Amino acid sequence: MGGLLVLLALVVSVLLWSDLTSPFVWIVLGLTVGYGVLGFIDDYRKVTSQKSEGLRVRAKLFWQFVLALAVAIAIYNEPSFDKQLAVPFFKNFTPNLGLLYVPLAVLVIMGTSNAVNLTDGLDGLAIGPVMIAAGVFLALSYAAGHSVIADYLAIKDVPGSGQLAIFCGALVGGGLGFLWFNTYPAQLFMGDVGSLALGGALGTIAVVIRQEILLAVVGGVFVVETLSVMIQVASFKLTGKRVFLMAPLHHHYEQLGWPEQKIVVRFWIISIILGLVALSSLKLR
Repeated sequence: MGGLLVLLALVVSVLLWSDLTSPFVWIVLGLTVGYGVLGFIDDYRKVTSQKSEGLRVRAKLFWQFVLALAVAIAIYNEPSFDKQLAVPFFKNFTPNLGLLYVPLAVLVIMGTSNAVNLTDGLDGLAIGPVMIAAGVFLALSYAAGHSVIADYLAIKDVPGSGQLAIFCGALVGGGLGFLWFNTYPAQLFMGDVGSLALGGALGTIAVVIRQEILLAVVGGVFVVETLSVMIQVASFKLTGKRVFLMAPLHHHYEQLGWPEQKIVVRFWIISIILGLVALSSLKLR
């Protein structure tokens, strides 16, 4: 449950440095802590029972859904919410989703949370892309909260979202401190308490600043890891054959004989490239 250290650094920093009158700060912080508590219960049960089973999958997904739905409704009811979907690289294509934005927000938050959880399988693998994504969203949050910059970059103007830049900065800082002990060979492990919470935080920030699709670009490593599991399960059930030697994808490369450090660093490199692609979308419109 080393993720507790990241959450402690994150929460304390946000409470010290953020404008606590901002509803977005409390929305993101609330979801992060809520998912952290859910992950803590899961990890605690694993530790005390000395088994790999924690919370039942259905119970975990149910509470993830409840928390994500509450956050989605809170964001939807904010006066600054315009219900338009931002599509990267297309300036004038912004479909109005109306009430459909609520299930989309739930899907993004839950999907990102579980995707980070699936990626957390090697020393330092998950926290690297999480910090890279947080760094990208630091810039995007600040830009979205500044009307002049948002207008210049042709992105959604979300008043008050600039405070989330502090949250993202705290996430990067907490992640760096954790990585010191999580790098190979790891002395601390993130556990569900960290992966569920940090993934949920990234998903919530993306929803707040209207960059849900761009999150799939920035978090491309998480997307591919999740897809590898879905493809593996579907292929085995339908044909009885496996597409990958083992899923998620990082285990496939382990089975091929790649050293753990090589897999981790290359996934980080890919994450950095995807982060640059996401930032380039601000002007390639």
